Amino acid sequence: MDVTRRDFLKISGAATAGLMLGSVFDLMPIKAYATANPPEWDTVVASICPYCGCGCGVLVGSDSGGLITYVQGDPDHPINQGALCSKGAASVQLCTVDGQVNPERVQQPLRRSPGSSTWTPIDWNTAMTEIAGLIKAEREANLQKMGDAGVGEDESTYVNRLETIAALGTAKDTNEECYLFTKLMRALGIVYLEHCARV
Repeated sequence: MDVTRRDFLKISGAATAGLMLGSVFDLMPIKAYATANPPEWDTVVASICPYCGCGCGVLVGSDSGGLITYVQGDPDHPINQGALCSKGAASVQLCTVDGQVNPERVQQPLRRSPGSSTWTPIDWNTAMTEIAGLIKAEREANLQKMGDAGVGEDESTYVNRLETIAALGTAKDTNEECYLFTKLMRALGIVYLEHCARV
């Protein structure tokens, strides 16, 4: 029997629907867990998701101590109408997990010395001083001052270019933080720059 492409797609679609609607995917344990562990909050505040330029509306629930316990899409918001992407839906995990402060969240700077296999906690002043010192030394050693041809010696027309440092942002930054990050890196002359605050 010859099976055409159209017949193959029909059979595949019917089989997939049968599997999804059949007993292969038992959702009862998930429903039982959700029923036994409903999210608890005392206060709900309408806000905007900070992770891209879309501006999706979110409802943020917190307990009596101010700990964020729940985030969901705002069904009355005209942009997302209750839907959220995976990053927006998981934004509650940035600060809490199961109603507790997220134990995986790093609360202070960590440093791994050259050749070491362990991370040691350091304070913020030490971290900022060391990072600023390393950037300053690298910039003084390798900054390229490139002037336009025929302009003369006026350094205000020079373009500073630093190619020995690369900067990589994070998806956890908001648009405003990524804007400041980009401005700082450009001011330092860093040309290899990337972050993912893009839609």
